[in-house]
Amino acid sequence: MGVAAIVGAAPPPRASPVGARVPQATATSAIAIAQSRWNVTASRGARTPHQTESAVGRMLEWSAGGSVAATELGYEFVHAVRNTCAVSAVDWVTFDCYGTLIDWEGGIYAALAPLLPRGIDRDELGQLYIAVEAEVERGQYLKYREVLNRASRLLLERLGRPLPETKPSPVPASLPSWRPFPEVPAALRRLRAGGPRVAILSNVDRDLLATSIAQLGIAPDLAITAEDAGSYKPAHGHWQVFQRRSGASPERTVHVGASLYHDVVPATALGYRTVFVNRHGEPLDSVRPTRVLRDLAALPDVIAELAAA
Repeated sequence: MGVAAIVGAAPPPRASPVGARVPQATATSAIAIAQSRWNVTASRGARTPHQTESAVGRMLEWSAGGSVAATELGYEFVHAVRNTCAVSAVDWVTFDCYGTLIDWEGGIYAALAPLLPRGIDRDELGQLYIAVEAEVERGQYLKYREVLNRASRLLLERLGRPLPETKPSPVPASLPSWRPFPEVPAALRRLRAGGPRVAILSNVDRDLLATSIAQLGIAPDLAITAEDAGSYKPAHGHWQVFQRRSGASPERTVHVGASLYHDVVPATALGYRTVFVNRHGEPLDSVRPTRVLRDLAALPDVIAELAAA
């Protein structure tokens, strides 16, 4: 069964130049920057590997209901502030998580493969799932664990393989096992060594994101979830919360994402420079990210170039 039969229309074909430099689109709107700064309890200084592991461990303890203090934005990292260099043209780099840092397509395919009809490959399943999940997210706000449950059930139903009501969907429980793309941990470590602070803006719940952050090799300075924003991207809630909590301006922040729809289009509209991680060779059409990369291996060099511009 094809994509059109499931979602009513085929998604756009995937093909585009990679590594291209693209003129930045003029922002159509910008959110006023809140004056309050993000407060942390740690002294400023360089983050050692031990401190990074400690920060991740404390975040996981908090997400499991432990005693770690939580800030309004969700997490408090003991060694969160580490950038003591002179202010550069890029103070923050914000990331989408799933599809950009974590291979969600591989994770969902592995979870659903035993239940799928023959002939559905990973790429087709990814297109089908994206469309169905967006349909679920357009309704009232739900925790992401429930979005995963409803979207996977709806997808299987439309593929002619409905799950019995008494059988749980395997997808929500599979998320902690989803792995980073191979180049991601090294790219993040190299990026952080260059000076910018790192934030993750993700369409998931706090506890689910915590399990994925533990696999990235660094702890972000900020993590904003759909739970914090009360909405899902492409709505602007994640960026609004990020600006209030960090005090950062769009002009000094670069947003990195693998979805034109969820990340590049809304971030560009809000005045951010954007890096589109085009893992599937999608056409850009009228969307104009600042840079286009095939994966994140070259991202630290791109950010350094943008900071020096």
